[in-house]
Amino acid sequence: MAAGSQRRFSVLPGFGLTLGFTTFFLSAIVLLPLAALVLRTAEISIDDFLAIVLDERAIATYRLSFGAAALAALINAIFGFIVAWSLVRYDFPARRLLDGMIDLPFALPTAVSGIALAAVFSPTGWLGERLATLGMQVAYTWLGVVVALVLIGLPFVVRSVQPALVEAQRDLEEAAETLGAGGWYVFRRIIFPTVAPALVTGFTMALARGIGEYGSVVFISGNLPMQTEITPLLIVIKLEQFDYDAAAALGFIMLVISFVMLLAINLVQAWGRRRLGLEGRR
Repeated sequence: MAAGSQRRFSVLPGFGLTLGFTTFFLSAIVLLPLAALVLRTAEISIDDFLAIVLDERAIATYRLSFGAAALAALINAIFGFIVAWSLVRYDFPARRLLDGMIDLPFALPTAVSGIALAAVFSPTGWLGERLATLGMQVAYTWLGVVVALVLIGLPFVVRSVQPALVEAQRDLEEAAETLGAGGWYVFRRIIFPTVAPALVTGFTMALARGIGEYGSVVFISGNLPMQTEITPLLIVIKLEQFDYDAAAALGFIMLVISFVMLLAINLVQAWGRRRLGLEGRR
């Protein structure tokens, strides 16, 4: 009986083999390179490590990378919700085409995105030339970095919010409207609480993606030290100068931040699942 129960609850045939292969694959592809980075950083003395990561140029890159990523993620959270709402709640011509275009930044090489943005927003570009007449410059400024991060981060928010809007209980909205609730009240008390976990997840994913972005930024930012230089670019510069200690230290900082972002995403998703589970039992 015990042996039959064990066979009955076996999730996958050959589970031990598949688990071993999964562990080996993740160790070889993910854990070993990360461990090598941590070990290389551990060889640096504390004083040298602090001198590298607290250098004035490095701090300027942190300020731009994190500030631009946070601003772009906030913009994507607002407009990504609007885009997802339009795609889910309305039926209009070319809706499927627009829905497919949302995933274009996923498939498009980031370098191509950066070149396209630089061509459009440069002072001689189609849009940049018109903005210049208004006294605005996007390319080769921090605004260009934000624009690039908005482009590559928008799909994360839209694809996170869309399923939540699809699964939202329309009957609750209709019941509230029948009882005399206004549109803003329905949105604030019924719709937004339902999609808030997905929206926060999309925001966090867009933020994490923006912090580590490189290809689409270097073409439009101008890469001016202390002004438009991002942390990933500074790491590449250190590698080109054969300053491996500095590159490892800066990479370790970015690794820690990535882990924090991943932890935040998992916590938000767990909170969302618990919240939806509690609402489902009511």
